[in-house]
Amino acid sequence: MPRWTVLSVALALAAVAAGPARAANNSARKPESKGEVSYKWTDEKGITHYGDYVPPEYAKRERAVLNQEGVVIRKLEAEKTPEQRAADALRQRDVESRRQHDQFLLTTYTSVSDIETLRDQRLEQIVGQSSAAQQYVDSLNSRLTGLQARAQLFKPYSSDAAARRMPDDLAADLVRTVSELRVQSNVLTTKQREHADVAQQFQADIERFAELQAGRAQR
Repeated sequence: MPRWTVLSVALALAAVAAGPARAANNSARKPESKGEVSYKWTDEKGITHYGDYVPPEYAKRERAVLNQEGVVIRKLEAEKTPEQRAADALRQRDVESRRQHDQFLLTTYTSVSDIETLRDQRLEQIVGQSSAAQQYVDSLNSRLTGLQARAQLFKPYSSDAAARRMPDDLAADLVRTVSELRVQSNVLTTKQREHADVAQQFQADIERFAELQAGRAQR
C-alpha cells in the first residue's frame, strides 16, 4: 500500500477540482487541432461552445456539426414548439394544395381560351340565377305592399276607432311574406358575391395557367 503524504493528497484533490474547470474553459474555445470538435452550439448567454457532444440541456437548441477542420457542414435546427409545428403543417398543406391545383389546370385545359369559355358559362349561369332571384324579390315586395295596404284597414294600424282586429290569415300572410323576402334577399346577395368570387378565381387560374405554360415552353 503506498503511503500518501498530506502534500500528495492535496495535489490530487486540486487536480480533480481543476479538471471540470479546464473542460468548461475548453468548451467555450474553438480547438485548433484537427478532429478535436464535432459540434458547435450557443448557450442561453450567447456564448459559443465546441465539443465532441452537445450537453443534454442544449440538445434542443440550434447547433451545428463540424468537420475535422472545424468547418460547419450541417446545421441542426432547434426543436420547434407545438405552434411552430402546426404552422409548418399548415404551410405544407398549402403547398400541396397549390401543387394539386396546378396539376388540375394542366390536365384539364389545353389553352387559356378553354378557361375563358368555362368562366363565361359559369358566370352566365350565376347571372341567370341572380335574375330569377331578383324577379322573385320584386314579386315579394309587390305582395308585401298589397298586404300592408290591407293591414291599414284593421287594428292596430287603422286610425278608425270602429276598425276590426286584423284577421289571423292576413297577419300570418304578412309574417310569411316578410320572412321569405328576407331569405330571398340573402340569396340574391349571395349570388352577387358568388359572381365576383368566381370571376376572380377564374382570372387567377388564367394567370397561373399562363405561367405554367410559359415554364413548360422554356424547358
